[in-house]
Amino acid sequence: MNAPHNPDADGQLREPLQASFSDAANPVGLDGVEFIEFAAPRPQALGQVLEMMGFRPVARHRSREVLLYRQGGLNVIVNADPLDARGAAHGSDEPAIAAIALRVRDARAAYDYARERGAWEVPTKADVMELNIPAIHGAGGSRIYFIDRWREFSIYNVDFVPIPTVDQNPPAVAGAHFFGVVQYIGVGRSYDWIEFYAELFGFTEIPDDERFGIMPKGKLLKSPASEGGDGFMIQLIEPDALVLDGEEKLQRIGIGVPDVLAAVREFRRLGMEFVETPAAHTESRGAITKTYLGSVVFELVHSAKA
Repeated sequence: MNAPHNPDADGQLREPLQASFSDAANPVGLDGVEFIEFAAPRPQALGQVLEMMGFRPVARHRSREVLLYRQGGLNVIVNADPLDARGAAHGSDEPAIAAIALRVRDARAAYDYARERGAWEVPTKADVMELNIPAIHGAGGSRIYFIDRWREFSIYNVDFVPIPTVDQNPPAVAGAHFFGVVQYIGVGRSYDWIEFYAELFGFTEIPDDERFGIMPKGKLLKSPASEGGDGFMIQLIEPDALVLDGEEKLQRIGIGVPDVLAAVREFRRLGMEFVETPAAHTESRGAITKTYLGSVVFELVHSAKA
């Protein structure tokens, strides 16, 4: 696929789009997740929860009320811009996972590839000193961004200003790393979403007898990854038969840790509380936090990645 040079939002010419997506197993050159974005009408309250999960604020957006939190290789963006926050949270005061940003080989080519296969584009407009990041619609009005700048020169070099005196790369607590996301879907919608992620990104379904963590419901999909890169999981969960709420949304973040019990002890020292009931309790396979601010939940999953 060839295309002309594209001027980026910072006025610089981009490299030509790559000529081919010949890798059928990884058609867009997917290489993990760059960030998860929360829409947060009350950003300070969400920030306190994130800090109990080991995240630290490291940078502020140049022009909008947006804050970048980080630990290790995990990036979480808290977007409190009034229009963005209220829109993504559908008018609620509760935080909502508003976007997931995927690292890809070439952002514009990946965006075009997804649109050609039926994805709905999200119109974007970059302000001065901002990058124009292409995006498509995801679950429940969330966005899926395509990012091809994350190595030596990243999107944060353009859009964000580091907070003075703050370590820009705080270490991960207990080896925490991104494992996946849990997505709530409508009744009978599993195979629609399986097809969506398979057709656009090359996800494959994990057999039903292969499960991770302590919340094994639904369908589990695994992303492709470039050689030496990071894959991740998406768990699709339909509502129970007697539940009337069929809202589709990105519901919680899965965080991998090499030792769940040790990680729980570390997070508890930071103030995080975990669910301890007969149905869901901390064990070596996983743990799940209590729900904060009405909607914010994190799930720990045993994962040996360093």
